[in-house]
Amino acid sequence: MTDQMTPVTQTSQTHTRRGEPRAFDAILFSSFGGPAGQEDVIPFLRNVTRGRGIPDERLEEVAGHYRALGGVSPITAQNRAMISALEAELAERGVDLPVYFGNRNWEPYNTEALRSMHADGKRHALGLVTSAYSSYSSCRQYREDFAMALEETGLVGEVTIDKVRVYFNHPGFLEPVADGVRTALDELAAEGHAPDRIRVLFSTHSVPLSMAEASGPAETRRPGSGGWYVDQHVAACRWVMEQLAGTGADGGAAALPSWELVYQSRSGAPHVPWLEPDVNDVITELAATKAADAVIVVPIGFVTDHVEVVWDLDTEAKDTAAEQGLAFRRIPTAGADPRFIAALADLIQERLDPDFPRQEVTDFGGTPDVCGPQCCVGRLCRPTTSGVDSAEDVERARAAAGKDA
Repeated sequence: MTDQMTPVTQTSQTHTRRGEPRAFDAILFSSFGGPAGQEDVIPFLRNVTRGRGIPDERLEEVAGHYRALGGVSPITAQNRAMISALEAELAERGVDLPVYFGNRNWEPYNTEALRSMHADGKRHALGLVTSAYSSYSSCRQYREDFAMALEETGLVGEVTIDKVRVYFNHPGFLEPVADGVRTALDELAAEGHAPDRIRVLFSTHSVPLSMAEASGPAETRRPGSGGWYVDQHVAACRWVMEQLAGTGADGGAAALPSWELVYQSRSGAPHVPWLEPDVNDVITELAATKAADAVIVVPIGFVTDHVEVVWDLDTEAKDTAAEQGLAFRRIPTAGADPRFIAALADLIQERLDPDFPRQEVTDFGGTPDVCGPQCCVGRLCRPTTSGVDSAEDVERARAAAGKDA
């Protein structure tokens, strides 16, 4: 392993490592999960926070977001729509792989999907997750869930699950975002807002600072940085804004608004440092300093318009902007766009055919199929898949659980 301060080039194996060729015969589409009714809300949130000792009274604070929507998270319907669109896209490309749907925190669970897959005679699944970036909660935890599902079902050694790469840098994910920002700029311009009075706020899920710093393989760690999680987001935001650069009506360069990366949906103990600034704090500060008359909020850290987008942005951030007298636009996530569905199909074909062209934009560089050593480590020892050290993770987790290696 290299020294933690040694820079890793974007053409190194850290960025370009390819996965082992397999005869993949199924897709495991895996997501976060969400409640399907009011009676599911607290049990679902217990699953999400399992092991953290959070009492139900505190969970009720978050439960209110779901209860305001009738207790039904929109994420499940959104995922099923994406799966249907993906199945049609794969069929059009001549890719004959069934798609199984599993979740981390609610029905249908990954274990249910895995048992169905096994019963259908499928043995090598390609895991496709609804999270585009590198961090513990957005990548490694899915790799852990896959490994733990194999352990729980007794299918270790009989079934494999390989996770596709993180895809924040696929143009099919970012181009819909750029189009959304462009449309919002045009709308605000039509209302009389000059570009220098508009601020573009790219929003993503805040995570504990320690989690951000641990994102990415061990050899890429830089003390005091936000790790791959922040680096990838900044690279994605920068690419989106670069696509908006063009020529103005007078032949000169078109003016663009300023932008910044902000965070939302913080939870956990107040004394634990999390990534900042919060989107609402930034909106308030922009109004207080008279730095902007309008904001465009871009949920670049999310794939679909689920509860954390609908509540934290469409409700709380929108209300904050209204209170502060700022015009507000929130652009859609990429999930329903045909270009994003095509991108998911591309990710699958990358692994089926080593000659299939990989589409990767942004100045971050490529992203590996197989995660590097100690990539995005968490506080607990759990088995993983899809990492160069996954076999070691499995053995360590079994030993920690008192099982035979």
